[in-house]
Amino acid sequence: MSASGSGETAGFPRTGRPPTSKAEYVHETLRHEIVNGVHPPGSSVNQDEVATRLGVSITPVREALRRLESDGLVTYRAHHGATVSALGVEAAEELRLLRASVEGLSARLAAQRITEGQLAELTAVHDRMVAAARDSADSQELARDSHLFHQMVADIGGPALLGGHVRSLRRNNPILETVSRWKDPARVRLYLDAHGEMLRAFAQGDAEEAERLMAEHILASPGEDADR
Repeated sequence: MSASGSGETAGFPRTGRPPTSKAEYVHETLRHEIVNGVHPPGSSVNQDEVATRLGVSITPVREALRRLESDGLVTYRAHHGATVSALGVEAAEELRLLRASVEGLSARLAAQRITEGQLAELTAVHDRMVAAARDSADSQELARDSHLFHQMVADIGGPALLGGHVRSLRRNNPILETVSRWKDPARVRLYLDAHGEMLRAFAQGDAEEAERLMAEHILASPGEDADR
């Protein structure tokens, strides 16, 4: 579909607003496709194919690929073009440890700062996930709500710095939704139980317990699939 159409290619989610430029349109479309495994790690991204498919010239495609390179999602080499990046084993482990530290701290602070209204909103997300799991919902829906749950905790605990840091970590190191651990029914209950225990710690204002639960929750998830 061309950029002059509805602004949505197959599988491209509506953002609630039109792209501000063709380059943004291409960037968000390719980003969505990469995260959803349309372009798996190690695969090349053909600029001419993308331009033709999205109905734009080669210039916004090149600009979008430069942004994706800055995001860490593709690597670009002269005469070889763009290739979808793969998160190496060491990088994945560092990311897991970093997330455990940063999100653990945000959970500690959230337990000290959370309001009744914020706790109610966080509980509503958890309850929605429990109902979705009971109804065998799409794993991507569960993954998205899990992402929301964690980001809400980070924003509550660290509105000045930590929330933005967690958002940046996730955005620049996305986990493919197609390999999400939320696709594994055996893990869904473990993840939901961990979220429920965190909610109890928040309700009790138990900062130490909230930090411990969040860190253990992330570290218990293997490798780059942590909590997704």
